[in-house]
Amino acid sequence: MRNKKIKAAAVMLACALAAGAPAAADAETVLRIGMTAADIPRTLGQPDQGFEGNRFTGLTMYDALTMWDLSSADKASVVIPGLATEWKVDDADKTKWTFKLRPGVTFHDGSPFNADAVVWNVDKVLKQDAPQFDPSQVGVTASRMPTLVSARKIDDMTVELLTREPDSFLPINLTNLFMASPAKWQQFYGKAEGADAKARSQAAWAAFAKDASGTGPWKMSSFTPRERLELVKNDNYWDKARVPKVDKMVLLPMPEANARTAALLSGQVNWIEAPAPDALPEIKQRGFVLYSNEEPHVWPWQFSRVEGSPWNDIRVRKAANLCVDREGLRDGLLAGLMVPATGTFEPGHPWRGNPTFQIKYDKPAAQKLMQEAGYGPNRKLTVKVQTSASGSGQMLPLPMNEYLQQALAECYFDVQLDVIEWNTLFTNWRRGAKDPSANGSNATNVTYAAMDPFFALVRFLQSGMAPPVSNNWGFINNPKFDELVKKARQTFDPVARDAALAELHAASVDDAAFLYVAHDVAPRAMSPKIKGFVQAKSWFVDFSPVTIVP
Repeated sequence: MRNKKIKAAAVMLACALAAGAPAAADAETVLRIGMTAADIPRTLGQPDQGFEGNRFTGLTMYDALTMWDLSSADKASVVIPGLATEWKVDDADKTKWTFKLRPGVTFHDGSPFNADAVVWNVDKVLKQDAPQFDPSQVGVTASRMPTLVSARKIDDMTVELLTREPDSFLPINLTNLFMASPAKWQQFYGKAEGADAKARSQAAWAAFAKDASGTGPWKMSSFTPRERLELVKNDNYWDKARVPKVDKMVLLPMPEANARTAALLSGQVNWIEAPAPDALPEIKQRGFVLYSNEEPHVWPWQFSRVEGSPWNDIRVRKAANLCVDREGLRDGLLAGLMVPATGTFEPGHPWRGNPTFQIKYDKPAAQKLMQEAGYGPNRKLTVKVQTSASGSGQMLPLPMNEYLQQALAECYFDVQLDVIEWNTLFTNWRRGAKDPSANGSNATNVTYAAMDPFFALVRFLQSGMAPPVSNNWGFINNPKFDELVKKARQTFDPVARDAALAELHAASVDDAAFLYVAHDVAPRAMSPKIKGFVQAKSWFVDFSPVTIVP
């Protein structure tokens, strides 16, 4: 049955891709990638589609002041200089940061990158009366750097950034603010039509998305929404070591795992994200290369904690965590492509701490907790989780949630699934459990990156991060969490900050804040002709060193 599905998908893909694929020059090397997203992530500077968007249309065409080191498969990715060469918090006022900018950088349109460009890009998402302010970019940006207030030019190569409160996480958060070309946007704005300045601004951004200009190692070549994005190497990239080694990269949305696998096996693409696990033997047998590496990523259920939620009972939260056979999920459905999660961080990580609640598979203990909470074989607890059919880091959300549905049924849960499109789920994530978009769900299944303190812990656990500020979807309000977040955020010594974060993480596990299920290993399958790829311990990928041999 699986082979029939893959072969049928291959025929459909061959027709679709052949119709849209231009003839390439003999010497041109082309990297064709099948993404899990159902659409091309937004190209205007602040991508949607979660971190898959950042991976494919953010870090490719754009740079940020700070960036992730993606050069190692063995060491954890750390923040390194990007368009800023150095930065420092003010000794007397720790809400002020000074960033020195990299000289000699130009946007794809030839205009210079400087302090004015930084201020312009901060204002596009924070200053509502700025001509370039774009509400559509705010949700995917401001929620990732919630303490940033403003930017001020000191000189052409120096900017001052101001935060609402002392925030040692700011340099990490800034990896998400991509620098778009003000000059390019202004050209579109000058020609735009509309009833008022706001309408002309929206028209300018729409035009910019079709002809984007950043400072990144890749430049937009052609763009067909929902079908394909073609990027070409930027020979003038400021970091000569990261000028791409291939001529062109073609990105294709393929949300269904069998379709992605079929595209790879039939030669329509030479790289796919998240291949179908049951196709792994055939993929390997056919000579394709499978890459995987544990990454800072968690596949969870995030619980609603609003009044009336069944998850307000800690016995219920703990029971759910004890009722899932994660090893069985790994070895069965996912063919080994996951790491069982016992928290956001596993033992050995500096932010793990020493939780007293040990997450493991213990069905009798789970059943006992549920019985203590008033449930049993004849009185099941109905819970509803909102999830997607595919998406960035979502792994195999439907089969995985069906596995949880069956597992939790043995502990007196009646699990209902509300399946929606990935980008809609991601948008709902920022709206929260109280919003009508939750559709009565008391849990949401959105995977999250755990590369830095804010993304891993703060945006979920701090009460002030409830919607619309950030991603505390369930409106957690725990004074202990708030106290520990403040302690960590205002600690600028790395060792002391790690200790505070470890304390926060241990407290969240002891509170069973999430249903922790899996850590992704980011499986990718690709042609053996692709060389130079590094599977970093990160959500992100550096496409620049990739080569394709004849």
